[in-house]
Amino acid sequence: MTHAIVVNKPGGPSALRWKQIDTPEPGKGEVALRTAAVGLNFIDTYHRKGLYPLPTPFTPGVEGVGVITKLGKGVTGYKIGDRVACVSEPMGAYAEERVFPANKLLKLPKDISDQAAASMMLKGMTAAMLVRRVYRLSKGDTVLIHAAAGGVGLILTQWAKALGATVIGTVGSPAKARLAKARGADHVINYNKQDFVASVARLTKKEGLPVVYDSVGAATFPGSLDCLKPRGLWVTFGNASGPVPPVAPLTLMQKGSLFMTRPMLNHYITDPAEFKNLAGELFSVVRKGAVKVEVNQTYALKDAKQAHADLEARKTTGSTLLIP
Repeated sequence: MTHAIVVNKPGGPSALRWKQIDTPEPGKGEVALRTAAVGLNFIDTYHRKGLYPLPTPFTPGVEGVGVITKLGKGVTGYKIGDRVACVSEPMGAYAEERVFPANKLLKLPKDISDQAAASMMLKGMTAAMLVRRVYRLSKGDTVLIHAAAGGVGLILTQWAKALGATVIGTVGSPAKARLAKARGADHVINYNKQDFVASVARLTKKEGLPVVYDSVGAATFPGSLDCLKPRGLWVTFGNASGPVPPVAPLTLMQKGSLFMTRPMLNHYITDPAEFKNLAGELFSVVRKGAVKVEVNQTYALKDAKQAHADLEARKTTGSTLLIP
């Protein structure tokens, strides 16, 4: 027997139950893993609450690192004892032991620690997708990054600076403003005290921006659209304040023939070669020190309920880990 967090019915943090479960056995093409660390992400709260409905019961978690303990039939390229990372689908990382498809694993380099990998696989790979695939940032770009002191936001800010961009970040408190500034943001806007649309207009001399990275959702819509220059791109990739309402195509035309996209990491790493290439770009900027992934909070896995409550109360910064 082993333990996992199980959700029997969608709801608040109390829906996360620490339960004893049968030790999973790998099937064909799968491996069994002993979990070393799990990354906490906002998408975990969406699954828990039912914003993204799932069959119940389920075990949440889309980012983790573990050690292979068993190989299923037909698995090649891996051996027992290998350190590997799991990201995106299938979920189920909130478990002491789990199984995972071998063709979706990423073998970790020796110089990337378990905790570093668990803290950056989803957030770091999301940042990589955003700045290297969704909109290829380049020197001279000026960008707006909402929630710049959050897990993805801090990585995005550092990576954008490393690419030569000017970063405008939004935050919700003076402490988070200091953190974003310390990680390279050129301009930081506390959206609880300032109108971020007016601030962006002033900073860009009303020219607007080529791209806005928006993980906040309802609270920053439609303001994010008003920060873009004609033919600019609004990248909405999260719903921290609630889902964005339907957007009429005519609105995009009226605001400057704008583009919008709602990217999902899984669609950018389905092909194993694409997965490894994108991960390689992430590991490269981390090795160079251009991006530092900070674990600012750690909880026991069995205390996931408290971790979720703190995340939703905006009490966390950077990355948060759950440790079995």
